[in-house]
Amino acid sequence: MSVSGKRAEDELCDILLRTGSLRFGTFKLTSGILSPYYIDLRLIPSDPEAFRRVIGFYSTVLGTTLAKRAQRLAGIPTAGIAYAAVLAFNLSKPFLYVRREEKEHGRGRRIEGILQPADRVLVLDDVITTGKNIVEAVEAIRAEGGIVEDAVVLLDRQQGGEANLGKMNVKLHAFATMKQIAHRLNARGMIDEAQLREIVGHIVT
Repeated sequence: MSVSGKRAEDELCDILLRTGSLRFGTFKLTSGILSPYYIDLRLIPSDPEAFRRVIGFYSTVLGTTLAKRAQRLAGIPTAGIAYAAVLAFNLSKPFLYVRREEKEHGRGRRIEGILQPADRVLVLDDVITTGKNIVEAVEAIRAEGGIVEDAVVLLDRQQGGEANLGKMNVKLHAFATMKQIAHRLNARGMIDEAQLREIVGHIVT
């Protein structure tokens, strides 16, 4: 569920378009899904003001409850790492990240950073589609004794991710959904009715 209002959503729309983080066309996502749009939040840290505002959006989602409950913040490669690292620093929480694959040298771990058994870990990524990357990260953290009950993203594409996390007893917290963003873009004349229908037509949840 989004915690943002229309003003914040409008600001996010401006950021996505100004930084080129939202593009329209035909794109094949990591999940294999073909999409009429692509969101690349790895571009945002290159714009300091946009980065600062997006960190603020994440902080809004974290609020007091999630921030207090989490003992460590874990970033999902690659886009989630930058956001999680800054938020962990701001909250004075230990930071770690989860590799997509185990290292073939050294300790051979997937988790980079210090993780103790029974540590409560908040997982953070940029965008969620089917949730595959977050699911795999949660499995890796739990395999090393960590406790994961919550995941935070900036945008939920609403393509099954929330439901897939729910099957693992992980609650998804998103700043905004793609449906909300699409309607705000349309209301402000940034996309036309055909683009709106195309985006909303790809939403499955």
